[in-house]
Order: sequence, then structure tokens, then C-alpha cells
Amino acid sequence: MFRFPSTTRSLFSFHGVPFTRWMASGVVAMVASLSLTPVHAAEHAQIRVMAAASLHDAMDAIEARYERLADVDIMPVYASSSTLARQLASGAPAQLYLSANERWMDWLEQQPGIVVTGRHDLLGNRLSLVAPGPSELDPTLSNGADVTNIAERLAATGDDTRLAVGDPDHVPAGIYARQSLESLGQWEALRSHLASAEDVRAALALVEHGEAPLGIVYATDASVSHRVHQIGLLPDSSHDPIHYPAALISRGGESPSPEAEAFRDWLSTNEASAIFHRFGFTTLQGAKLVPVANADTSS
Repeated sequence: MFRFPSTTRSLFSFHGVPFTRWMASGVVAMVASLSLTPVHAAEHAQIRVMAAASLHDAMDAIEARYERLADVDIMPVYASSSTLARQLASGAPAQLYLSANERWMDWLEQQPGIVVTGRHDLLGNRLSLVAPGPSELDPTLSNGADVTNIAERLAATGDDTRLAVGDPDHVPAGIYARQSLESLGQWEALRSHLASAEDVRAALALVEHGEAPLGIVYATDASVSHRVHQIGLLPDSSHDPIHYPAALISRGGESPSPEAEAFRDWLSTNEASAIFHRFGFTTLQGAKLVPVANADTSS
């Protein structure tokens, strides 16, 4: 039987201890030493936020900035305001709710077990008529030409075409769109030609992909899409003011966390307002300076 030479066998022992046994004991010792070493992992407070779908891009930028300013992790969920309000009423965890209209915040305040505090109107928006194609919209645009002949424009695109909107039964953008069309005397002509979507971003996607030749979305949605162009803005006077209320949410007798309160306050600062303006929103309260603990001003 083949045997390793004695010099070769010596490579597989260490001070008389077989190599495999020596390695095993070393691994055990290393694991034991690691288990005795205290772990000082930083644990950041979490802030769960539920925000209207139209806020997605702006809030992503807001949250990224605030996480660099404070030792917190922000966990956002975006959907239609109605969907989020119902989820909150059913027990979904969130400390801050930003709705795209007053109605769903009002509804949430009436639900048993839900406590809404610190409510205030944070942002404003406009309705825009969009069509497929490269975006020609200046994100800072606030006073574009008003569009009133929507039914005529849709009819010019074909006999069986659809106008993409958020579902007028519950999606804020769709509710505003219906109000506007009713005010303009075009609801009856257009109601059977609607392509209703689960939220305003889904309505925008229908236009982006050419599945609808026209759509009514927020001006801020048009500003972030490179696949649509804005035809014009619907008259402000034709629908309720588009306001985004923000509020802290708590339940079971608990108070909102200090971190959530601080973030809510920061949303009204000069710095946060500048970010919202960059995405086309108007701010409804005077911006203020709010100190942030553990501030990092490097970016």
C-alpha cells in the first residue's frame, strides 16, 4: 500500500497533532471567540410612511435626504390614497400618512381605533391632459394654458378610444378629473370612454404605453415621465383644490414616536420644500427651519 514519505506526512501534523484535528480545534476556538465579542450594530429608528402614488418620486428624494440627516430608516409604501387609508383602517402599520385629497384623510379620522394628529395641508398640484410622446413639460410650470375641449380632442383620435384616468369612484386624481369634466359639461360624453386605473401612476402608464391616446393625471406625474407630453392644464376652478394633507397616525392609546414627529415637521422646512418644488409641487404652508438631530450637511 502506498504511504506518504515521512517528510510529506509531517506537513499534515503540527507539533504531533494531526492537521485535521488541529484545524478543527482552531475553528472551534475562533467561533467561540467571535461569540464572546460584543456586537455593536447601529439600530436606527424606523419610520413607516404611507404616501399617495403621485408622491413616489418626490418622497423617494425626500426620504433619501432625511436619512442622511437623521439616524432613521424610512420605510415607504405608495398606492392610491384610498387603498392606503383602507389598509391603515385594517391595521397596517404606519406612522405617517400623506393623502392626495382631503376626503380620504377625513374618512380615516372617523375610523375606530385610529388617532390622526398633526394634520395639515402640505402640498398642492394641478391636473394635466397628456398624450403619448416625449415630455415637453417644464417641471417648474405652474400656469400652462387651460384645456377645456377634452371630448373633442378624444373624438379626433378615433371612434373607440379611451381617456385614461384614476378610478373616479375612489382614486383622488380620478375624483378631481370627474369634477372637472362635470364642470366643463363633458362628463356625460366621456364617461363611457374612460379607462379607469387603480391609481394615477397606472393611468399615466396607459398613456406611456400607447394604450390610451389621452389621459388626465397630475402635472407632477407628467413632469417625471419622458414618455408623455403635456397638452395643457385643466382649469383650477373646475374642481376642488388639490391638496395633500399629511398627518401622524397612531392607535391603541400610543403616541406618535419622536422620530415620526420630527420627520413630519421636517417636511415643512425650506430644504424639503425645495425638493417638492423640484418635482412640480406647490407648498401650502410657509416653509420654516427645523433643526435636525445628528445633522449631516455633507450632501
